[in-house]
Parts: sequence; structure tokens; C-alpha cells
Amino acid sequence: MIRVLLADDHEMVRIGVSAYLQVQPDMEVVGEASNGREAVELALRLRPDIILMDMVMPEMNGAEATAAIMKEWPEAKIMVVTSFLDDDKVYPALEAGASSYILKTSKASRIADAIRDTLGGRTVLEPEVTTKMMQRMRGTERAPHDGLTAREMEILLLIAKGKTNQDISDELFIALKTVKTHVSNILSKLGVDDRTQAAVYAYQNGLAE
Repeated sequence: MIRVLLADDHEMVRIGVSAYLQVQPDMEVVGEASNGREAVELALRLRPDIILMDMVMPEMNGAEATAAIMKEWPEAKIMVVTSFLDDDKVYPALEAGASSYILKTSKASRIADAIRDTLGGRTVLEPEVTTKMMQRMRGTERAPHDGLTAREMEILLLIAKGKTNQDISDELFIALKTVKTHVSNILSKLGVDDRTQAAVYAYQNGLAE
């Protein structure tokens, strides 16, 4: 039997969700919390199999309650069930340790299935949440050229201008051997095979004009 704790400040929501879950053959609602602080207290005392956590509640919001629970009980399974898809709700909740994030407008059967999936170790996210996370990941990914040193970037721009190794050596007053070493490092860091590809990379990424 899956033991569920409901945390939501709206009584009608708790009544509706509880009524549906209680008729599931594999679930029972073992507690209900009307605010975040109560959710933390009941979670740590009852140790339910899964906690359904609203995001906007008095005294302590869902993300804060999630963080407090996870700090004391890292194994807790918390599934956010909310009406909000705002960045300031989604990211704090997931960063605090919530396993899944779905909307209250979801069908009751989907919420029940999400409970089972979350308990089984799977993450269930609204499509919009998945999109937000992917966009955020892309925004924090480092481009290959971010790993170039200032000198390597300088040489890459000269390569993009069609300069030979000897030209670069003369212009920067460094040994030809040193230039070759820098060029080799540049090709490796950019993941390209030759100087031409390096030049193309520089133009495609707006490094050279």
C-alpha cells in the first residue's frame, strides 16, 4: 500500500484528491497538511511513501518545505502538484529535491500514475517544465571556444583571417614552434580537424568578422 501525505492549503483540493486516491486499491492517504510548516512536521513524523506538495502555502511555501524535509530525510519522495509553471516556482522546487512536478489540472488518473512512477524512481514532469529545464541547461552549457586561453583566441582570430603559422609568429613575436603548439591546442579544444574548420567555427560563432 502506497502511503500518501497531502500538503495543500485549499481544503477542497485536499478533499478531492484524497477521495480519488482512497479508492485506489494500492493507495491510502495517511495525512493532510494545510501549510508548509505542517507538511514538514507530518512528513518527518509519518514518513509516508510519497508527499504531494503544493507550491503556494502559508507559513512556508512548497519549495521551502521540500528543502526542509529533504535536509532531515534525504530519501523522501516529493511530488509537486501545483497550479503554477513560473520559473520562480519550478526551479526552486526541483533544486530543493522534488522528484516530480505536475499540474493540478491534470486528470486524477494521471496524478495517481505519477505517484506510482515517482515512487518507482522515475521523474514525471509537465512538458512545459521539461522544456524549461532543457532551455536552462542549454543556457549554462559552455561553448567549445570558452575553453580557449586569451592567446589561443588571439591566434584563432588570426587563423580566421587566413594567416599562416609563420605570419602569426612574425605578428605576435613568438616562436614558430610555439604557434604550432597553440594551433594544435585550438583544434583539439574546438573539436575540429584542421585550420579551415577552425576558421569556419570562428565565423559561425560570431568570433570573427
